[in-house]
Amino acid sequence: MGKSNPENGYDLLKRRLRCETVFVLLILAFCVITVLNINIGSVPISVKEIARILFLQEGDATQMNIVWRIRLPRIITAAVLGGGLSLSGFLLQTFFSNPIAGPFVLGISSGAKLTVALTMIYALSWAGHVSSFLLVLAAFVGSMLSTGFILLVSSKLKNMSALLVAGIMIGYICSAITDFAVTFAEESDIINLRNWSLGSFSGMSWDNVKIACIIVGITSVCVFFLSKPINAYQLGENYARSMGVNIKMFRTALILLSSVLSATVTAFAGPISFVGIAVPHLIKRSLNTSKPIVVIPACFLGGAVFCMFCDLVARTAFAPSELNISTVTSIFGAPVVIAMMIKRQKEKQ
Repeated sequence: MGKSNPENGYDLLKRRLRCETVFVLLILAFCVITVLNINIGSVPISVKEIARILFLQEGDATQMNIVWRIRLPRIITAAVLGGGLSLSGFLLQTFFSNPIAGPFVLGISSGAKLTVALTMIYALSWAGHVSSFLLVLAAFVGSMLSTGFILLVSSKLKNMSALLVAGIMIGYICSAITDFAVTFAEESDIINLRNWSLGSFSGMSWDNVKIACIIVGITSVCVFFLSKPINAYQLGENYARSMGVNIKMFRTALILLSSVLSATVTAFAGPISFVGIAVPHLIKRSLNTSKPIVVIPACFLGGAVFCMFCDLVARTAFAPSELNISTVTSIFGAPVVIAMMIKRQKEKQ
């Protein structure tokens, strides 16, 4: 019988301890930021009162309304959509085998923004009401159109830099068409469109929370079940085929799941930048592994924490004025992307 290598056992224990530490820190950060989001605002609420309101359902009526009707729906939506956006970025990075790929950079979010804006403008003028499911469906159509164009370009351009430039151009084109539509729309039809188009978690209701949780939850579970084929695909298409992965079906699943996640985020909160690129990169660096079975739940948690933190900054930095969420995510996410690109350039030299 062969002897086991003690160094391998030590390395395995070290990796496991590192992963457990990262998850514990993410959960702690999630809990702390949740409390801070409920605590801080125009009406500060103490931690003791928060505990009474959440667990005992008792306390000051005004504070209870603020927590249950305003702050808690917004916090949960930010967490769910942030996690979904992070997973969407992870799937796109897996599909294109490039850490710079993300729904915002590739113009997918802009495509979703365009179709949602057109739906909001014209459906409101005809029906006077737009359901959340209709907005998600419109965003999905826009995401798929942008993704289809990206796939067409990727088949012609083997240079990833050119592909990213093409994605950015798609984003500009979609934004230009959106601005054109908004300019000539009736003021009554775009009363909520301007804030939404810049990205915001404000005004979320429990109905929004329910729909977002259902769509993102089901999609995230499907992504988790793809952990094994994703792991094989990361080692190369030939290896994945030898493991029995249907590459065509698998790539289609990646695109569809990523589009559903990014479409849901865009439908409810507007286009949000850099989360889909920065968070997966930071998570993989923290875990020091790219194993999907570990990275997928960590990405979701990391995206939730990141968006909740950015939303807290957006609400409180210049209160009572509120920043757009994309402004804050860009401030914290863009430096991560720049550092990633510099590192990749050094590795190529």
